[in-house]
Amino acid sequence: MASKKTNRLDPAQVADTALRLLNERGLDGLTLRAIAQELNVQAPALYWHFKNKQALLDEMATAMYRRMVADPAARPVGDVSWQERILAANRGLRAGLLRFRDGAKVYSGARFTGTDHAVEMERQLGALIDAGFSLRQAVRASTTAYMYTLGFVTEEQGIEPAPGQPREGFDVEERAERLAEFPLAAAAGAEIFTDHDSRFEEGLRLIVAGIEALYAPGAQAGGPAAASTGSPSDGPPEARSGAAPAPSAGA
Repeated sequence: MASKKTNRLDPAQVADTALRLLNERGLDGLTLRAIAQELNVQAPALYWHFKNKQALLDEMATAMYRRMVADPAARPVGDVSWQERILAANRGLRAGLLRFRDGAKVYSGARFTGTDHAVEMERQLGALIDAGFSLRQAVRASTTAYMYTLGFVTEEQGIEPAPGQPREGFDVEERAERLAEFPLAAAAGAEIFTDHDSRFEEGLRLIVAGIEALYAPGAQAGGPAAASTGSPSDGPPEARSGAAPAPSAGA
């Protein structure tokens, strides 16, 4: 009976079930056994598709990505600048990650199981190259923004595992009292642990401004872009893992 049930399973079905359970249990509570029970199969049946939990996380991240690019809200409209493409793509990435509890942890370091992400990677890199970037600069620019977003959401979800439900110990006023002898550090809490939306947007714009200052045509000659001789292929996690730098369908 187990083998017959296994034949009816497919990776997408398992990933969808796992993403639903992720929102209920979080990543620590997500096990192959729990997913198998939800699918009404024996746990060994899942090993036909996933040799370990990381393989499952890879499929989950792939499913998350496909949902991100399917969202029309994540697509820049019309002929937009490279700056707007990076902004839109990373806004879409953050929104997609926040749809799932521990979404950033699932996505981080995942290796996509398909090639869908290459479509958007090609578009974003092509837009940057058309704007005058070298391939190396385009890769560094897009992945720097991507890693900023991934790191931001990882911290954001660490503070608030569920929207509006901060983890114990992150009350700003209590923190300020505890750090009273360090007035600057105490006051910084309101900037670090609140108003995630505006902080993300401002930080992303700082990243884009830095990219423009260093890499855009007309940037200061002899800066980091010109001085570095590294190869584009020894690059960032995105290039090694197959993860796209940004999820927006317009990226």
